[in-house]
Amino acid sequence: MKDKYVVRVLKILMCIGFSLIVLGIYLHNSQLIEDMGVQGILLSAGCIALGMAMSLPTKMYLTFVFMNRENDKSSAARHKPPA
Repeated sequence: MKDKYVVRVLKILMCIGFSLIVLGIYLHNSQLIEDMGVQGILLSAGCIALGMAMSLPTKMYLTFVFMNRENDKSSAARHKPPA
């Protein structure tokens, strides 16, 4: 798989993860969840947990990819012969 494709998929997963976190927070503060009782709390907590599980590893991977790109650029600049 190409790096650009992997990065694009991971960015999409990260956005979905953030959306699930926001949805879980919204559900936790809504009247519907209060009426559902324990199942409502589990639903909102599940959305938040799934959102965090989807967003955190992708952010770490993207950080490593960007760090490697920066290191490649700086090492190429260091090894460039003087003109």
